[in-house]
Amino acid sequence: MEKAVIDRIVDRRIAVILVGEDQRQHHHPANELPQGAQEGTWLRVRIADGKIVSMEIDREETDAVRGRIQQKMEKLRARERKTP
Repeated sequence: MEKAVIDRIVDRRIAVILVGEDQRQHHHPANELPQGAQEGTWLRVRIADGKIVSMEIDREETDAVRGRIQQKMEKLRARERKTP
């Protein structure tokens, strides 16, 4: 299984999924995503013959990335409040 992230969902039909460290782009029907998956959700995927054949949400990675983003946003907001 490889790490992947849902980069975007186009027209609520096609999920653009970036797979691996080299961020190989795959297009996958949005209605076949795991329940609760959305843009920014991290996945564990299995690729066969150049296509995603299975996927599951990686909740730990999703939570960790969202936490880092939230911390960065809080730091930026704190800087904005200090700026005269």
